[in-house]
Amino acid sequence: MNVWAIDKDIPLKLLLLELVHRYGENTLALNNQEQHFQAIELCAVNEPDISAYIYTFGQNSGRYGIDLKYPISMHNIVGENENLTLDQIIEIISTHLFS
Repeated sequence: MNVWAIDKDIPLKLLLLELVHRYGENTLALNNQEQHFQAIELCAVNEPDISAYIYTFGQNSGRYGIDLKYPISMHNIVGENENLTLDQIIEIISTHLFS
C-alpha cells in the first residue's frame, strides 16, 4: 500500500504509516469504497468481516474516532471511541484486528 498515493487526510496517512511499520505491508486491507477524505475502513487481510472505521471528521485536531465492526452488526461499537490519540487508536486497532 502506497500510503502517500491515497487521497486521505494527513493524520490518517500517519496512522497508516505506523500500522504498516508495526505489522508489515500485506497484513491490512483498505476498503476502497470509503470515499470520505477524513475516513478509512481497515481489516486484517485474512479477516474481512472484522473491521475498523477510523475517522478524523468531528474530532479535535490530531485526534481520531473509531467504530469497530463485527460479523454480527448488533455487536458493532459505533460512536463510543472519539477524540483519541494516535497511540490510543493503534492500541484499539491492535486489539480489535490482531487479537
